[in-house]
Amino acid sequence: MATPQFKRREKKADLTRVGEAAIRDFRSRFRGEVFRPGDEGYDDARRIWNAMIDRRPGLIARCKGASDVIRAVNFARAHDLLVAVRAGGHNVAGNCTCDGGLVIDLSHMSSVRVDPEAGKAWVGPGATLGDFDRESQTFGLAAPLGINSTTGVAGLTLGGGFGWLSRKHGLTIDHLVGADVVTANGKWVRADEDHNPDLFWALRGGGGNFGVVTNFEFRLHRVGPRILGGLIVYPYAEAKQVLTGHRDLVDSMHEDLNVWTILRKAPPLPFLPAEVHGKDVVVLATFWGGDIDAGVREIEPFRRLGTPVGEHVGPMLYAEWQSAFDALLAPGARNYWKSHNFTSLPDELLDLSIRYAGRLPSPLCEVFTGVLGGEAGRRAPAATAYVGRDARFVMNVHARWETPREDEACVRWAREFFRASAPYATGGVYVNFMTEEEEDRVRAAYGTNYDRLVEIKRKYDPENLFRRNQNIDPS
Repeated sequence: MATPQFKRREKKADLTRVGEAAIRDFRSRFRGEVFRPGDEGYDDARRIWNAMIDRRPGLIARCKGASDVIRAVNFARAHDLLVAVRAGGHNVAGNCTCDGGLVIDLSHMSSVRVDPEAGKAWVGPGATLGDFDRESQTFGLAAPLGINSTTGVAGLTLGGGFGWLSRKHGLTIDHLVGADVVTANGKWVRADEDHNPDLFWALRGGGGNFGVVTNFEFRLHRVGPRILGGLIVYPYAEAKQVLTGHRDLVDSMHEDLNVWTILRKAPPLPFLPAEVHGKDVVVLATFWGGDIDAGVREIEPFRRLGTPVGEHVGPMLYAEWQSAFDALLAPGARNYWKSHNFTSLPDELLDLSIRYAGRLPSPLCEVFTGVLGGEAGRRAPAATAYVGRDARFVMNVHARWETPREDEACVRWAREFFRASAPYATGGVYVNFMTEEEEDRVRAAYGTNYDRLVEIKRKYDPENLFRRNQNIDPS
């Protein structure tokens, strides 16, 4: 079967128009590594998390610091190159790479420095969630991040960012104190409440549209290091009663508690009977960040929604829970996502979810629904560029598979489920879950903040140098 083609409109600018002398001069002044096609290490450097994306940049500039970023931005602008910015390389749309142009690779700028007395962390753009958590948890501190330790902090933050702590403490961007940014004119600027506040507002949810962030400053909370977490797994025959029970419990759920639902085929986890492996199941992923004994009592109602086929819930390190899903999200597989925001989960939507998740086209596919609300929804939509504060539930239809011959069936399944569930959604979408062909959803992703974002884009990147993203077009 033919592989679906996802195309976007962009300027055709590549290294073939740049003279060898200019490239040699750039390499000689660059502190980090520079890779061209045919160089040793080039193929490893161009590889990203989503194996469905296979692009060949003309140049990969792996930066060591802000000076390298400035040189790379100036080089790209001077030669009118197509630019992609890579941090963690985890973006499902593959916006962190390009064909023929320049990739500004930040993956080795991965330092994390924590001041436990001030309760702050300074994080490089190449750091992963695992890097962040290992340093901050040494001091029993954390900020709300995602659910996979290999995710990049930069992309997660710029898109908004949410995870297990978000009901209690808000979004990732709600803890961003400031950022150092290289803008499209090659200038370093500080963005915070007192310096370039318009840029600071736009960075908190506006994606990579406004420049290259070379340092993030976060405010931290006391978390763990031991929390209560784990999985409760129910048979698929009980899916409706479990999902409706979960929905009803969420309305009065303590904000220290978060319980996400996952519809998928059971992986071969040691606490599940062998006869369950590979069968459709409903998984409740539970997290409690407060007193352990209190958490046991709070989680108990979720254990009585049906007859579990297995469960594994107990005290563990917060950093361990943050990496608990890494094996299911490892690099090297082909991925395609479709996502909706919801304010409620009516029975009709749950029925749809059960029907589509009951016919997964690959054993790696899943449908997960993250629970927000609480502190994540208390800020006004205009307080930051991230506008989806009304979303109490974020559903990701995660198609994942291993071989190109499965492409058509898996993409079709995700798109059909997405279309069928659209009538129940808000119309908004979490920008980090958007795939490459969803240009028509960019305005919906930013909603009432879109026009202001266009004005800020015109100020900081009027020529749209940074367009390999869910793009806010300044024109």
